[in-house]
Amino acid sequence: MEREAIKKLLPHREPMLLLDTVEEQDGEAVGCYTVRGDEFFLQGHFPGRPIVPGVILCEILAQSACVLLRDALEAGRLPVYTGLNNVKFRSPVRPGDRVEARCRIRRAKPPFYFAEGRVTVEGRLCVSAEFSFAAAEMGEG
Repeated sequence: MEREAIKKLLPHREPMLLLDTVEEQDGEAVGCYTVRGDEFFLQGHFPGRPIVPGVILCEILAQSACVLLRDALEAGRLPVYTGLNNVKFRSPVRPGDRVEARCRIRRAKPPFYFAEGRVTVEGRLCVSAEFSFAAAEMGEG
């Protein structure tokens, strides 16, 4: 699914929509994002040597996992992070890198979902994590 289709699934919009494509493959979500270099999160992180903050890589994982929850999100629910565990940052992600996030739902107790995932660049492991989120009913802000 391309960016416009992703917008129909996720409530995220620029500058926080962090997927170019996402698809489901054998029960696993595979999301991709190419770091352009002009993103807001690179401004000041770090001048002259930009690297993608770890929290942004974790957000890419969570956004990717949402493709596995289409049904739960269709009722106007929002995917909200509820936890991050065993997060390990292995290698930096820089402008020009094409990030691939692969994750799967390990357990579900709606509205809560428990997942695990990995972020790689050209096969190089950058982040691994376990995470959880809720498909929450949220009123208008």
